[in-house]
Amino acid sequence: MDYKEYQEYREYFVKLIDTKQLKELKDALEEINVVDLAEIIEDMDDKHMLIVFRLIPKLVGAEVFSYMETFNQLRIINSITDTELHIIIDELDFDDRIDIIEEMPANVVTKVLAKSTPEERKMINEFLRYPEDSAGSIMTIEYVHLKPDMTVKAAMEYIKKTGMDKETIYTCYVENEYKMLLGFVSLRTIVISDENLLIKDIMEEDVIFVTTTDDRELVADQFIKYGYIALPVVDSEHRLCGIITFDDIMDVVEEEATEDFHKMAAVNPSYDEYLDQTPWQLAKNRIPWLLILMISATLTSGIIDNFSYIISQYIILTMFIPMITDTGGNTGSQSSTIVIRAMATGEITLADALKVMLKEMEVGLIAGAVLATVNFLRMILFTDAGLVVSGLVSFTVLITVILSKLLGATLPMLAKRAHIDPAIMASALITTIIDSLVLIIYFLLAGWLLPLTGI
Repeated sequence: MDYKEYQEYREYFVKLIDTKQLKELKDALEEINVVDLAEIIEDMDDKHMLIVFRLIPKLVGAEVFSYMETFNQLRIINSITDTELHIIIDELDFDDRIDIIEEMPANVVTKVLAKSTPEERKMINEFLRYPEDSAGSIMTIEYVHLKPDMTVKAAMEYIKKTGMDKETIYTCYVENEYKMLLGFVSLRTIVISDENLLIKDIMEEDVIFVTTTDDRELVADQFIKYGYIALPVVDSEHRLCGIITFDDIMDVVEEEATEDFHKMAAVNPSYDEYLDQTPWQLAKNRIPWLLILMISATLTSGIIDNFSYIISQYIILTMFIPMITDTGGNTGSQSSTIVIRAMATGEITLADALKVMLKEMEVGLIAGAVLATVNFLRMILFTDAGLVVSGLVSFTVLITVILSKLLGATLPMLAKRAHIDPAIMASALITTIIDSLVLIIYFLLAGWLLPLTGI
């Protein structure tokens, strides 16, 4: 569905509620996908949202609830009884339950934990101890685990018995009595194998896994690299702790991409939806970087002031400062964005730094030569700058493009080496750095060349 269809459904549901046609509303709800249903009711007012939510079957309601934004989940929780809340929580997958506990206020967490069994509370507390950005924080314990001495027949019976409560049954993990991961076997292999064979005879021992403390970005890289539906998560002793499924990692990829985009635009990352944020929240995320960039821009003013003796003699030079600095900033942004993206997808690593620098230098030479030539012709044909000044400005453009390409490629890799997010070296920051450098080059060249020509 698109936004227009969502709005049409909202208006239709509100009309049915206002005219008390609740049976028709209940029938209409059963025909809508749970993901779309969550999107539809999130933008309703509290009264209408609660009526619609209570008309959804309990099992479906828990699934709809899991797809809603945290803010809207809280709206539901604050409007329903404790009994209704416990029904929803009981039907949620374990990893979704953990997500709610992590995001909700303390009074809601208390309600959830109060109805949990001692074993569930122990597991919840264990999950909450994992670092926020770790594999352990996003894994689920709802996976199929088999023993190596099981027969295929026994494994099939076990899957049939427990599979409904598992996140996925397509990949089953084999562990010994100490919960150490031995291998995995696909459901397809189990189905087509002789029922008397042992699991250890048909399992794959070459297992790709992640550890509980691995960063979520590393986990995402593993999913992209190997294309798996799920990955096992082990602890430091190689004991199987849980699995991470593809749908969970897609949320991580979206969050990381959003964070990178924000940093590249010099905005502090926020995971709340744009329309859910107040103007103050939006401004608060932008002001710090704007202040940093504004203050750092005073360096540019200082450079111009330092070379004021040249400017006073050759006023015409000021006409071309915006063009030179803009060219440098745009060129550097291109390189930094491409390099940051290539690093994020694993196309290049720190070991490729020299190759990347040489390639960007070649690109800079080609692009710089083209831009300098076009600029020289433009100045000769359409300005009164003269041959010398046109040559000076065009040569500065060539140097600017080469330098900007090099810095755009190098600074993100240096940031990575220093364990800083490379995304902060994107357009806004790199433009400020390059502006200062190219102005110094521009005025030094002018101070050396123009007196020699007698202008």
